[in-house]
Formats: sequence, C-alpha cells, structure tokens
Amino acid sequence: MIRSTDLVGAAMRALRANPMRSALTALGVIIGVASVVAMVALGSGAQARVEANIQSLGSNLLIVVPGAQRGAGGVRGAAGGWDSLTLGDAEAIERDVANIAAVAPVQNAGGQMIANGLNWNTRVLGVTPHYFIARDLAVENGRPIEDADVSQARRVILLGPTVAQNLFPNMDPVGQTLRLNGGAYEVIGVLESKGQSGFQDQDDIALAPLTTVKRRIAGRRGRGDSISQISVKAVSEDLIPIVEADVTDVLRQRHRTDGDDDDFTVQNLASITDAMKETTQTFTLLLAAIAGVSLLVGGIGIMNIMLVSVTERTREIGLRKALGARRSDILNQFGLEAIALSVAGGAAGLLIGVLGAWGITSAMGLPLVLSAETPIYAMLFSGLVGVTFGAYPAWRAARLDPIEALRRE
Repeated sequence: MIRSTDLVGAAMRALRANPMRSALTALGVIIGVASVVAMVALGSGAQARVEANIQSLGSNLLIVVPGAQRGAGGVRGAAGGWDSLTLGDAEAIERDVANIAAVAPVQNAGGQMIANGLNWNTRVLGVTPHYFIARDLAVENGRPIEDADVSQARRVILLGPTVAQNLFPNMDPVGQTLRLNGGAYEVIGVLESKGQSGFQDQDDIALAPLTTVKRRIAGRRGRGDSISQISVKAVSEDLIPIVEADVTDVLRQRHRTDGDDDDFTVQNLASITDAMKETTQTFTLLLAAIAGVSLLVGGIGIMNIMLVSVTERTREIGLRKALGARRSDILNQFGLEAIALSVAGGAAGLLIGVLGAWGITSAMGLPLVLSAETPIYAMLFSGLVGVTFGAYPAWRAARLDPIEALRRE
C-alpha cells in the first residue's frame, strides 16, 4: 500500500504537469465560490443598512398615522389618507398609556426656503420638544425647540445638515434669517446628521414649532387641531407590544371604532425591522442559490476534465497497477487531485469574492458584512464539490484492468 504522503505528492505532480489545464479546471469553482461569497456579503450589507436606517428613525418607536391599512383583498384607504388624528389624541396617549418615554404630535408641511440668494425645497415638520426625545434627535449647533416656541408660535426653525449646507455654505446658519412661504424665520440650530434612510436623505429636513407650522406654513388655520402623525417612544424594547396595544385601545375608545373600522394605523418599527430582515435574508439566500449554480457547473467541469485525464493517463494507471498499486491507491490519488483542484479554486474564489464584495458594497454605499463562518463554509463546500464530482473519475481510474490499460496507445 502506498503511503499517504506519496499519494499527495503524486497528485500534486500530476496537477503541476499541466498547470494551464489545472487552472482552467479550477476556474469554474473560483467563479462559483466568488459569486456566492459576493452575493452573501451584498445581501448581508443590504440587511445591515436596512436595520441601521430603521434604527436611525428612533429606538423603541411607534408611529401613529391617520387612515387605515388593510391586507390583500381588503384595502380601504391608505395610512395618512385623511385627517383623523388630533392633538387631543396625543394628549390622551400621554395621559392614559403607561411605559412611554415621550409622545410627540407632528404636523407635516413643506416649501421653498430662500437665503443668501439661494433656495432649497425641503420637508418642514411642526414639532414639540418631545419630538427630539421620541426620535433620538440631537442638535449639533444652536438650540432645540422649546415649550415657549410652541406656546407663542415663534418664527424659529432648525435645519438639517443638508439644508444648512445648501442655504448657508461655508458659514454658521445659527442666527441667520431665511424666508419660507413668504414669511421670515430665524435659524436657531442645526441638527446632527442622521444620514440616509433607504433612498431618503434624513438630513434634508427642517423643524419648526408645531403651532407655527399649523398656523403659518401648512395653512391649517380653521381646521381644528388635526395633526399628521404621533410619535410614541416606549421606555424599553420589551414593552413595545404592550404600549402598541394600549395606544390602539385608547385611540379606539376616542374614535369609537372596534378594529374593523379603524381610522388610524399604529406602525411598529420593530415589526417593520423584522419583516425587512426576513425579506433581505430571503433575497440573500436567493442570490446565493443563483450563484451556487455556477459552483455546480464548476464541479461538472472538474468531473469532465478528470475523465479526460483518466483516459490520457490510462497507460500510467496500468503501469502503476502492474508495479503493485492497489485500486484504493488509484482511487485516492485521483480523488485527491479533484479535491486539490476544488480547494485551490475555493481559496482563490474566496479572495476574489471578498474583493468583489468590497468593490460592490463600496460602489453601492453599503457596509461590508462578512461573517467569521464565511471562509470556513467556502472551503468546506469547495472540498465537497471535489469529493462529489471527483468520485466518478477516480472510480473509473481504479477499475481499469492493468493488462488492458498497458495495451492502449
């Protein structure tokens, strides 16, 4: 019986004897592994970005919007489709619901801002001081909105970094005046950057006192105390389901609805995060499965080339058997050649896949996420491909009759 070290050496010499063929044979595995690694990293990066984007909206957060949403086959209106939320709803939630850190009514508006001969269209939200707590907002420069600003409907405004940069380039916006929808407003602060959320720039925003927006910007004078949404922050993530149920109960009592005719929607960001994670995980698996087809093709390529190699080396196999090599020796040698090709291709594919993933995620602005198990799985699957697709050629080689093999030219 031939020693294992001799078998390994013979397998390596056989591969080195025709390096171009060996490289081309491993190419399929290289492409397959690189594709799988790159696609998994892309999917993981997308998932990490989705989670970060949703978390950037605020932690432990519920958002109540007007209108009701129904599932497939039961659509009735769209969330935010009409004015059904009021300041009284926000006050009731704050008063009657336990385990909440902040309740913040919000009024949506927008318009063109003009300053320094420059103009910029952006969203304007009317908020109270509680909004900064509910949405985890911080002021980088200046001061936040205060209770006095709301009670007196002051003409003051905070700018997101994108708005500040476009209206006041290379200067401090705090203390400056801008015009919005025909009125003059003093800039009292600039928010800390929140970055991108999906395809939306969270820094392209402005905040003003709730009463100011309702009376002066949104044109809602005479329309009661209706508002666009209510942000509710729970004291902890574990209590979100309880707070969500309590908020729903309070609003149903106030709106006299029973669930079938709700005129509001309570959006749970934690549930949205879980749903998005499940979606991106499914998408990642789909991408990996599609890329895995190329790995399968690479395995078939190894099998075909190994069968050709068996045919070309028939006399060599016959001679080795005549000199005492056993069937198991021939089987092991050709099996080792297939495994060596596959593993070498897997290692090269892993490197190329990581580099490719880095390039793709950088171009798309996604984080590069590679688990510690990725290299292990890549090499294990590569070895499995070698074992699976090298088994038949090795068996063919081991079955050759030495006398018949030596007769062949």
